[in-house]
Amino acid sequence: MIRRAALAVWDFIVGDDWRLALAAVCAIGLTAIACALGLSAWWLAPVVALAALRWTLRGARPSATSASRTSS
Repeated sequence: MIRRAALAVWDFIVGDDWRLALAAVCAIGLTAIACALGLSAWWLAPVVALAALRWTLRGARPSATSASRTSS
């Protein structure tokens, strides 16, 4: 019962892509550190989100060599 609940929470938080969950944790942590240092960090989370999106989509995009192999 506890294992199933833990797996459900993990699936809800991480979802389909563990890299986006990791990026969200990093964005929150970096923002907290920047705020603790007295810096204005409103821009940090969107930058990390865009970088994470690029990181995850780069792996999903087929390369030119694999696209040419499938069309032949």
